[in-house]
Amino acid sequence: MSQRIDRVDELLRQEIGQILAKEVQDPHVGFATVTDVETTPDLRHARVWVSVIGDTDRRAETLAALERAMGYVRHELGTRLRLRRIPALHVALDDSAERGTRVLRILEELEQGHDAAGEALVDAPRGESLPTPVPRVRREGDAEPPADPAPAAEPTAAPPARRDRRHERRSHGPRGERRRRGA
Repeated sequence: MSQRIDRVDELLRQEIGQILAKEVQDPHVGFATVTDVETTPDLRHARVWVSVIGDTDRRAETLAALERAMGYVRHELGTRLRLRRIPALHVALDDSAERGTRVLRILEELEQGHDAAGEALVDAPRGESLPTPVPRVRREGDAEPPADPAPAAEPTAAPPARRDRRHERRSHGPRGERRRRGA
């Protein structure tokens, strides 16, 4: 991405967020936050990533309301911004916060030794957090660690440097003609 497109993306994200928060009066637009905007290089289209709080039905309703409001938002952007072309806005659901929360919940369950159903895990380490920040202590019955590799041999002398022939003058001219010695 170019720096210009990145700046336009950030400007659009801020302005769309303000318009949705302060000027869109649709009651179907719930708790929606504009998380990112991605424009195409020709600035004709922009995907507006929105995070919505609520269940799946509420999210679908909010996304439909936001899609209907994008015409008004685009018009408002045209009056506020000095851009040659205001892109067509397309709404997409950003569920990265939900996925992150799910991963954290799974890690917490693993740390406690239970799976999602609440059943105890058989092989769960007791009193150990994941990931283990210290090296594992060798125990009786463990396989032998691999032997250390042989020490590296002494470095040999560096190969002779190649001559840089780009700047040497030859007896040939710029077009390959032979120059005369007296000239």
